[in-house]
Amino acid sequence: MRILVISDIHANLVALEAVLADAKAYEAVWCLGDLVGYGPNPNECVERVRGLKNLTCLVGNHDKAVLGELDVNTFNQDAKTAILWTRDTLTPDNFKYLQSLQPLAYQDEFTLVHASPRQPIWEYILNLQIARDNFPHFHTRYCLVGHTHVPVVYYEVDTNGECVEAAADYEHPVTFNSHRLIINPGSVGQPRDSNPDAAYAFLDFYTLVWEYRRIPYDIAATQNRMRAAHLPDRLVLRIAYGW
Repeated sequence: MRILVISDIHANLVALEAVLADAKAYEAVWCLGDLVGYGPNPNECVERVRGLKNLTCLVGNHDKAVLGELDVNTFNQDAKTAILWTRDTLTPDNFKYLQSLQPLAYQDEFTLVHASPRQPIWEYILNLQIARDNFPHFHTRYCLVGHTHVPVVYYEVDTNGECVEAAADYEHPVTFNSHRLIINPGSVGQPRDSNPDAAYAFLDFYTLVWEYRRIPYDIAATQNRMRAAHLPDRLVLRIAYGW
């Protein structure tokens, strides 16, 4: 079974449509949260994702903030501005859909969370130490996370919890072996690894082959929509640089 793995769409419909067009054939979709926040098309992105077949979708921290379930004052000013705009823009039906989402899911040997297994909504797994601390907090072989907007794989290499980090390899698919893993597919709508192309991944559920993907999209079109919505300039600019 070929699974499309996406995360951190952040209301960037142009990037989402580019990913779905590039992905073409798949049997299921795992979305790791943050459908909204930052971007100009929250309703369209929620509706597009919720219409995908065989979907497992999680809630992210920006989704929670739009719902009023996280304090917006814990976000930076630009993110807060976008959250409040999104809250005013989201339709009641799409608001209700976000409310229905859970922060964690299990699929056989996979744990799915938005942020980390230790703190599914908020913790950023940014380095080896944080990854090492999180391995004891899930009991499946593999854990998929989003939230950092950076594609990466962390391998637990021994029973003492030592782990190593591997950057995304776009040339060679990875076949999972006996190591326990924490894997991040990167962000569809706001990459932060100095590459502005939309990021996603494929998982073959039966052969355990993971394939990282990047696809360019019309960034200027998203920026024009953001400016029309009067979203903060920094948010408009950053998507062109991948930070």
